[in-house]
Amino acid sequence: MKLHGVELMHVSMPLVSPFRTSFGTQTTRDLLVLRVVAADGTEGWGECVTMADPVYSSEYVEGAADVLRRYLVPALAAGGDVDASRVATTLSRFKGHRMAKGALEMGVLDAELRVEGRSFARELGAVHDTVPCGVSVGIMDSIPALLDAVGGYLDEGYVRIKLKIEPGWDVDPVREVRERFGDDVLLQVDANTAYTLADARHLARLDPFDLLLIEQPLEEEDILGHADLARLIRTPVCLDESIVSAQSAAAAIRLGACQVVNIKPGRVGGYLESRRIHDVCVANGVPVWCGGMLETGIGRAANVALAALPGFTMPGDTSASDRYYRTDITEPFVLDHGTLPVPTGPGIGVLPDPDRLAEVTTRREWIPA
Repeated sequence: MKLHGVELMHVSMPLVSPFRTSFGTQTTRDLLVLRVVAADGTEGWGECVTMADPVYSSEYVEGAADVLRRYLVPALAAGGDVDASRVATTLSRFKGHRMAKGALEMGVLDAELRVEGRSFARELGAVHDTVPCGVSVGIMDSIPALLDAVGGYLDEGYVRIKLKIEPGWDVDPVREVRERFGDDVLLQVDANTAYTLADARHLARLDPFDLLLIEQPLEEEDILGHADLARLIRTPVCLDESIVSAQSAAAAIRLGACQVVNIKPGRVGGYLESRRIHDVCVANGVPVWCGGMLETGIGRAANVALAALPGFTMPGDTSASDRYYRTDITEPFVLDHGTLPVPTGPGIGVLPDPDRLAEVTTRREWIPA
């Protein structure tokens, strides 16, 4: 297709409750929504999952908007006819900025598939009509508050609980959740790089709780440290921030740095690279699951499609819309017996509601091709 331009929408979504991790506490989700417009008027939608500040990764909202405006969109337009399968190659001379690149590729792919009448799920190779859903529970002010939150999510039907942990909030909360809700609950923890290898003995205290995994305990660049840690604890190590491509996934697996991989499409540069990571992991017998970045319904629709691929054998962070937002910008995703349906319509299968999108959009910018 020939690109006409890209509209950037700076969106600020109030969260239903504060979400605290080792990176800080969020009360709103600030992100970019992209409307990719072809010369024939066809539209595709993308979502850039950068955070407001560079705390999860080096990317952040204003930086993503800047690189899209100054480099990525002009380069894509200058390349002639735009094809989603060539977006990554066209933009490869610009280092990093995977979340911005992934959002642009997502919008192009959505537009292409809408024209062809094909769904994201079909394009990626989905084999399931529904996906099981887990929920991520932030760090709380007290253990009683945590137990109340976990109990509420289990009552709603979530099939897996993920607890955020950090030094000082790890062994005791996990023990209390296990004792209250029993061994049958699928339970895992996420450290978001909060520990060092020197904490190995302490992290081994989590082993008796039969966790599915411990996610990203060490710094993202410490692949060898994760390999050492994996030999010192029984809980399977899962990598998140460390996995930025199929190449890095293959290296981590070869070094024994992980037994599970969390695939976040924005973090790795888009859904096509996510599929490549999935394929690498399947070839090596490593299970994967789909992580979340507090997406709106736009990103959630695409994530659910990805999570329907055969290698996604563990419940992901594909929560229902009301986990984070009272009102989503698309038709809400509603939990049904612990699952969400995989969208079957053209492209990502959903469209934003214009009125709702306008309510939460703080700034718009048109980037002509």
